Amino acid sequence: MRFEFTADRPVLDFLPTLAERGHTDVEQLTAPKDFANWAVQAGIVDQPPPVDDAGLRHAKALREAMFRLVQALIDGADAAAADLELVNEAAAGPLPALRLEVDGMHRNGDLDAVLAVLARDCLELHASDDRLALRWCADEHCTRAFVDRSRGARRRWCGMRGCGDRAKAAAYRQRRRIPTA
Repeated sequence: MRFEFTADRPVLDFLPTLAERGHTDVEQLTAPKDFANWAVQAGIVDQPPPVDDAGLRHAKALREAMFRLVQALIDGADAAAADLELVNEAAAGPLPALRLEVDGMHRNGDLDAVLAVLARDCLELHASDDRLALRWCADEHCTRAFVDRSRGARRRWCGMRGCGDRAKAAAYRQRRRIPTA
């Protein structure tokens, strides 16, 4: 499976591995290998880390806690203590080991190292200026959060490929249906 990476932040790219929350709830991490492959495609590690069913459940639990933290940040609400505890605990873990070799940089780590990168990015998001530009995608079925770095801060879609294209096509079809007087 190929995953989408549009958010420029690992945590914001990880959260939509459960897509269309509250609508169709499309789970993209259905097997341990899915998370391992996501970690490689995200560039966090070079080789898929070993992940078992318990590890996948832990990764999903952390994903949901981070989603609620991002949701609270966007909505200006207080974060739940249990979510903070889970994310803080994961962030305290070891990071992937970096090694520069003749052929380039290599990143090696296990499941905990990948989760530490994601948890730390979630925490750093709360402390960075990006938190002020954090938005939800305007597509009614999309539940992606994104950082609006557009000029004038008027971006509405998580990405033009997908949500933005669908919105533009729908607006075009609507204009074509309405006869002009």
